[in-house]
Amino acid sequence: MKAYMLAWLCALALPAYAYEGADWAAWRGPRFDGTSAEKGWKSDWSAGSPKRLWKAKIGLGCSAFAVAQGRAFTMGNERGADADAVYAFDAEKGTELWKHTYPCELDPKYYFGGPSATPVVDAGRVYTLSKFGHAFCLEAQSGKVVWQRNVMEDFKLERPTWGYAGSARIDGERLYLNVGTAGLCLEKATGKTVWETGNQAGGYSTPVLVKAGGKDAVANFTAAGLTLLDRADGKQLAQHPWKTQYDCNAADPLVLGDAFFISSDYGAGCALVKLEGGAFKELWRNKAMSNHMNPCVLHEGLLFGGSGNIQGGALVCLDAASGALKWSKDDFNGQGILADGKVLYLTSKGLLVVFEAQGEAYKELGRTQAFGGTCYTAPVLSHGLLYCRNGEGDAVCFDLRP
Repeated sequence: MKAYMLAWLCALALPAYAYEGADWAAWRGPRFDGTSAEKGWKSDWSAGSPKRLWKAKIGLGCSAFAVAQGRAFTMGNERGADADAVYAFDAEKGTELWKHTYPCELDPKYYFGGPSATPVVDAGRVYTLSKFGHAFCLEAQSGKVVWQRNVMEDFKLERPTWGYAGSARIDGERLYLNVGTAGLCLEKATGKTVWETGNQAGGYSTPVLVKAGGKDAVANFTAAGLTLLDRADGKQLAQHPWKTQYDCNAADPLVLGDAFFISSDYGAGCALVKLEGGAFKELWRNKAMSNHMNPCVLHEGLLFGGSGNIQGGALVCLDAASGALKWSKDDFNGQGILADGKVLYLTSKGLLVVFEAQGEAYKELGRTQAFGGTCYTAPVLSHGLLYCRNGEGDAVCFDLRP
C-alpha cells in the first residue's frame, strides 16, 4: 500500500507533457517552405511502425492535405464520374464532414490524373483550384460555395500540358495563382480580378511571396523561368530564363536569404540565383538535383529532395551555398517535409521513412510501408498527426504524438 501511495504521489508531482502542435493550413505548411516547428513527435520507430489512426478514399490526384481548426481538407477526382471533389474530414477521427463536387475531367496524361493543387484554409474559408481552372471559395464549416469562377475560360488561357497544379497563395485580402503567362491576382473575398499577366500557358508551381528590390513581390516559376512580379499591380520586376522540356517548371522556388533556389527535371538541373540591380545573377548551376514535382527542404544550409525520374531517381542532399553534392540514395525518389531536424519522406512507391537532416550520410531512423500505388505528394505534419496519400486515392493518418 505504501509503495502504491508513493508511486501515486510521484505521478502527481510530474508535470503533464503537452505536445505543441500547429495547423498546416496551406501547401508547404505554416512557413510555406515545407518545414514545421513541431518538436518531440515520435521519430524512433525501432519498436514498431507508427499507429495508423484512420484511412479514407479521396479520389485520384496529387492534392496534399491542409489541416486547420480540427479539420483536414484535400481533393480528388471521382473515377468514372468526371467530377472533382473537395473533402473535409475530422482531422483526428477521419470522419467525412462534407464533400463538394463539381464536373471536371480526370485527364490522365501519362499518369493517373486528377487535381494537383492543395486546398488553402484562411479565415474560415477554403480555396481550391482544379486542373481546368475551376476556382472555388467554400465555407470551411459547411462546404457551401461563397464564390466560384473558371479562370481558364474567363481569361481564355492556354492550358499547360498537365493542367493547373499550383495552389492558391493568400496575402491579406488578395489571392495569387500561378496561371496565365506569369500569374493572376484575385480579391480573396469576391474572386474579382485585381490583375492578370496574359493568356499563355504557365508553370506548375505555387506562388511564393517575397521582398525583392525593396518591393512586395510574388515569385512564380513560369514556363519561361523564375519571374518576379510586383504584388501591387502584377508588373514584372525581373525574370531568369529557365527552359525545360515540356515547359515543366513545377517545384516552387525556395528562398535562401536574398537568393532563390530553382530546380526542374528533364535535364535542366538546379541553380542558385540572386537579384542584383534589377536582374538575376547565377551564383552556381549544376545537375546534381532535378526536382520533378516537389520542392526541396532546407536545413542548416543543406538541401534535401527527390531528384530525377519520378519512378526512379534518387534522394539527394546538396550544399545550398555551393551546390556541391553531399550524398545521394539511388532509386529513392520521393517528397518530404522537415520537422525538428529530421525529414519525413514518402517515396514514389509508398514507403514512408524518417531520416536525420544531416550532410555526412543518409541516416535512417525508421520506415513503414504507408500503402501501395504511386505517390507524388508530400506528407503533412499537424498537431503530431501525419497525413499521407497516394495517387490512386488512398489516404492514411499516422499518430506520431509521443
